[in-house]
Amino acid sequence: MINLPIRQKITIMLAVMSGMLLAALDQTIVATALPRIVSQLHGLQDLSWVVTAYLLTSTIAVPISGKLSDIYGRKKIFLIAIFIFVIGSALSGLSQNMAELIGFRALQGVGAGMLMSSAFAVIGDLFTPKERGRWQGIIGAVFGLASVVGPLLGGYLTDHASWRWNFYINVPVGIVAFFMISRFMPHIEPDKKDQRIDYLGAGLLAGGLATLLLGFVWGGNQYAWASFEVIGIFILSAILLAAFALVEKGRPSMAILPLDLFKNSIFSLSMLIVFLIGVAMFGAILYIPLFAQDVLGRSATNSGVILTPMVLTLVVVSIISGQLVSRTGQYKKIAITGSALITIGLLWLSQVSVFTTNAELTLRMMLVGAGLGMSMPIFNLIVQNAFEHARLGVVTSSVQMFRSIGATVGVAVMGSILNNRLAQNLAHTASRVTASELNSLNPHTISFAIKHALASSISDLFLISGVIVSGAFFASWFLKEIPLRSSHSPEPKPTASEGGAPGAPGVIH
Repeated sequence: MINLPIRQKITIMLAVMSGMLLAALDQTIVATALPRIVSQLHGLQDLSWVVTAYLLTSTIAVPISGKLSDIYGRKKIFLIAIFIFVIGSALSGLSQNMAELIGFRALQGVGAGMLMSSAFAVIGDLFTPKERGRWQGIIGAVFGLASVVGPLLGGYLTDHASWRWNFYINVPVGIVAFFMISRFMPHIEPDKKDQRIDYLGAGLLAGGLATLLLGFVWGGNQYAWASFEVIGIFILSAILLAAFALVEKGRPSMAILPLDLFKNSIFSLSMLIVFLIGVAMFGAILYIPLFAQDVLGRSATNSGVILTPMVLTLVVVSIISGQLVSRTGQYKKIAITGSALITIGLLWLSQVSVFTTNAELTLRMMLVGAGLGMSMPIFNLIVQNAFEHARLGVVTSSVQMFRSIGATVGVAVMGSILNNRLAQNLAHTASRVTASELNSLNPHTISFAIKHALASSISDLFLISGVIVSGAFFASWFLKEIPLRSSHSPEPKPTASEGGAPGAPGVIH
């Protein structure tokens, strides 16, 4: 543990959480503003790229910045990340067309990926694994709060100010976070003696992830899943990732994502679980506001308000579960329970229809929120506890990377499924109505039919998400539970296949 006064540690954590808030908030804040953005910038065909560009670049930035923070220290990377994010936010707000907005959102994503990677690693620098639980819970609550408050705040700003304020609001928060980090966070001398980075590996990983995610974004939207373009880009991704694996294997000390991490069963299972939860989580958060707006008829602001019970449940449960982990030193039961609650909640949400009431929707959301509150912060702690402190940045950034990959895949695939299911449902509805009957229908009846088709399509997404998370639930049963350490060095020393040799904590300057 880094020997600092508790007051200074709390101040540092407040600064870290403000940076975390920036990155997490912008994943969802634009969701409710997208219709207004499209109408003003005239770019309906590019709508999905406003979200996708951000997720794509943030995913690529995470593993590279994690390695850099292990080499050069967390403080430098955190400050650079805030600077990039604030510049990207200001430029996004000033965008005059969709091409500019997409480009600046991509820049934002780079800063966000660096912020997310650094935030959880800083906890590892300041606290021992046994102490991290309560802080992981608190910072996880901030992440969850931002993820579901984003649509609420985005809707309010869009309705009462301008969609541009969804981006401008990051500037003052970022400036405060930058000042607090630069003023109160000490420089911690990195553990690593070999300060080389595998630039070839970094390029291959970035290219492999970019093409992989583009394949999921294009599939079922711009191109058919079986098209030459989609199959070709998946093949290119496989080639780049295979080349990355070969390069990393030959340069273990310089590796961006050391392949020996996957020999650790705790690490491998954790990456699978956070990926599956990432896929399903965005299925829940992004499409509940859509259901509220277009099926229940809520405004942009009210569709965000409807998420409030889910927010509060997530925050409270995240904090409580973090305290429980720190006190008991056990995490497996919480991982199992969290994934089980998400699964049950999503399967229950799959029963929504045009007749669903606010109270019924609220109960389902609260169950999902409780599960997310348990699951979101716990896996950072699990993988940090399984490795020595010298690899803290790499293993922490891996959690964020696989969660981001899951989120990007989830947004792309769920969007494709929604479009296909909605087209099928509308076609089925139209096929049951003759031309003469259609002429006699009043607008209210037609509107109800469209809402019914949309509700049915969204319920299918919740069902698919629930099935996906059930995979995380079953995988969590196989997690190996090792006692949370009261120091930075592994106790006892793990075998070569379960985490490598111990390392010493960093030195403060």
